[in-house]
Amino acid sequence: MPSPRRLVAAALLAAPVAWVTRAAWGLPVALGASRRALRPHVAGSPHFSEGRFHNTLATSSLPGPADRRTLLRQMREDRLNGVPARPVPLVPTPLPAEAAELAVTWFGHSSALLEVDGRRVLVDPVWGHRVSPSPLVGPERLHPAPTPLADLPEVDAVLISHDHYDHLDLPTVRELLRRQRAPFVVPLGIGAHLRRWGVPEDRVVELDWDGEVQVAGLTLTCTEARHFSGRFLTRDTTLWSSWVVAGPRHRVFFGGDTGYTPAFAAIGARLGPFDLALLPVGAYNDAWRAIHMTPEEAVRAHGDLGGGLLVPVHWATFNLGFHGWAEPIQRLCAAAERSDVRVAVPRPGERIDVLAPPPAADWWTAVGSRADEAAGGDDAGATTGTVARATSWLPGRRVRR
Repeated sequence: MPSPRRLVAAALLAAPVAWVTRAAWGLPVALGASRRALRPHVAGSPHFSEGRFHNTLATSSLPGPADRRTLLRQMREDRLNGVPARPVPLVPTPLPAEAAELAVTWFGHSSALLEVDGRRVLVDPVWGHRVSPSPLVGPERLHPAPTPLADLPEVDAVLISHDHYDHLDLPTVRELLRRQRAPFVVPLGIGAHLRRWGVPEDRVVELDWDGEVQVAGLTLTCTEARHFSGRFLTRDTTLWSSWVVAGPRHRVFFGGDTGYTPAFAAIGARLGPFDLALLPVGAYNDAWRAIHMTPEEAVRAHGDLGGGLLVPVHWATFNLGFHGWAEPIQRLCAAAERSDVRVAVPRPGERIDVLAPPPAADWWTAVGSRADEAAGGDDAGATTGTVARATSWLPGRRVRR
């Protein structure tokens, strides 16, 4: 019989092995399709050359040497900035039996349910606990999902903007495959990931930029974004996009994840104006300034698009940057007030009827940032009054159809 000392030593050696095994469980499947499987579906695109997709503008998704040094410092000093100091308030709003003329329910980060002219479109659904291929490693939720996937009504389409883990989530796809019948409408290449995960061919629609498809009386148009893709070491093997959802009476723009680009003005001129624009406002950093908009750039993009109500997304749910948790909304509301832009900031799970005055309460300042709490500071500072004023239903023209 082994001695107690040997048993303890064996247990200590086995513990890291067991942890690594659990961390890597399911990794190959979660990574998605291989480059070889992707190639036949993307090679014909004018945006694909030399083995990868390209932005219209020269764009680097990799930080330079100076940016890398700054990032190392931020990882040491600022990693708690994006963690809320108190629980994020959830509003699990019951969804109506019939879809409205124009409404949006925000579930956190970039996940939202659009109601457009009596139809429903689910965008970038992510219900997983971590945005990572591993169950043990990677950014985890800062708040629970406010509404179970099982409580969603039947949707007419599922839109995906790109293949990053915080926008394309394997557990969520599998659950939607089981509970819903809607097609997945995606940029080029992402269909190969979905097919590998068991989504049948007749539920996959892949589009290039400017491609469109009719679904349940809605026109879904794949539009340009300035970003990148990749689920492992290889990058840009699938396309990234924004989306336009157009019904007979109303139009919605969904930005997905993007840096600022002059393409917004062209999209607005061709497909706008829009009654509602969902635009990303968080996870910005100088190190990746070309691929993530700042809140001020989101307001500028909203103007380029000819947007009506602006609802910010891509914030609050995962700690993906080094700014304060509430900072994106503080900056957004200040910029929106200067530009006379209508903004609504729902709590996770909250449903907003776009054709009625949205709530104007500042709920995010009370949540605060853990780093500011530790330092004895105030995440809101002197901006609280500006934030409260900017979230009101500002006067503006109604978008004509």
